[in-house]
Amino acid sequence: MGPSDAPSGLRAGLRGLTTRGRSFLAAGATAVVCSYLLDQDALLRVGVLLAALPLAAALLLANTRYRVASGRRLSPSRAVAGQEARVHLRVDNVSRVPTGLLLLEDKVPYVLGPRPRFVLDRVEPRGNREVSYRVRSDLRGRYPLGPLQLRLSDPFGMCELNRSFAASDVLTVVPQVQALSHVRLSGEWAGQGDSHTRALALAGDDDVILREYRPGDDLRRVHWKSTARYGELMVRREEQPQKARATVLLDTREIGHRGSGPASSFEWAVGCAASVAVHLLQRGYQTRLLTDTGHCVPGADAGGGNTAADASGLILDALAVVDLSDGGGLSRAEEPLRVSGEGLLVAVLGELDEPQTARLARLRNRTGGAVVFLLDTGTWAGLRMLAPDTGGEAFQARVRQLREAGWTVLPVRAGDSAPDLWQAADRAESPSPYREEAGA
Repeated sequence: MGPSDAPSGLRAGLRGLTTRGRSFLAAGATAVVCSYLLDQDALLRVGVLLAALPLAAALLLANTRYRVASGRRLSPSRAVAGQEARVHLRVDNVSRVPTGLLLLEDKVPYVLGPRPRFVLDRVEPRGNREVSYRVRSDLRGRYPLGPLQLRLSDPFGMCELNRSFAASDVLTVVPQVQALSHVRLSGEWAGQGDSHTRALALAGDDDVILREYRPGDDLRRVHWKSTARYGELMVRREEQPQKARATVLLDTREIGHRGSGPASSFEWAVGCAASVAVHLLQRGYQTRLLTDTGHCVPGADAGGGNTAADASGLILDALAVVDLSDGGGLSRAEEPLRVSGEGLLVAVLGELDEPQTARLARLRNRTGGAVVFLLDTGTWAGLRMLAPDTGGEAFQARVRQLREAGWTVLPVRAGDSAPDLWQAADRAESPSPYREEAGA
């Protein structure tokens, strides 16, 4: 430390004086003044000692050069809403001298809980300490963790200085995924219309089309009969297995949903979309997530050879931060469906008007199969709580219109279970509280 550093270090230390340190300093100054007024040399020595102790502690602490490194590990890095995650902190003393008393405080958003604080008495040279704490959120989203703040304190508690690390992490809280049963859906494989269901396997066999041998080809694929015929090595060309495609359409329009917070119709729709997407990926579908804004998250094997696990992570990450949009219709989602809409379409939709329902009905002809979770948002707003077994007339008309167009319609009320509704998706009309009675 050079001479010019002393004033700066002392000023930094004085700003970090605790209440105890300031009290000692004030008591020392008072004793010094009284010693002159009362002509008491002993009182002067006491005053100097009282004032010197916090000053020395502040100067020593401000010029202490601890070399401390920190790390943070999340377990798991992608948490589920309503479940706890654990954050592991590691502090390493990379210097050759032991540290003094260290107080750790990690910065976390209030929705994850109170800020965790830890006290480390002493860390030996080249040593480390590990501490952990739990976080939990009922709301999906991406939450920053950190930076970690380190508070240095002298043994007497006279002075405290704060140091902050620059590194931070992000905890992703994804919606809860419910297990869905395996059902056979009409026209679920890629194709046009219900009558063109294709029985394609998820793992195809080698094609018999031949090509010339290339270095690195497996000799077990050599077609010896053709090799003898053409006079050079010929191998069977392996064709990529054909996979079923699926699109999960999520309605994020603010005008299409009711309620607020975790109990809103929008949050139900997000959780349903997550469950359906993960279920289809587990069954081997090449699944993508599409919203009414036109935003599309590609699934497995799309644009980079993603595995089903990678695709699930991408879709869940997107659903963790999806928010209500200001759109008025589903027109921006129609173009992606027209371009590559073959295969199964599963839509999770809020309130629709008649023109939107008509346009949605026409999209049925471009898909191999179509299932819609149609939310009766009035039940989320409590408008039909007195008659829970019947939907509104307009809602029933939408259900009939979509069913006549070939959609498998699953009407949804507040409190309904997505797995129970999905179980009914293999029938033309699912049993629901909205089924009309004869003559109604």
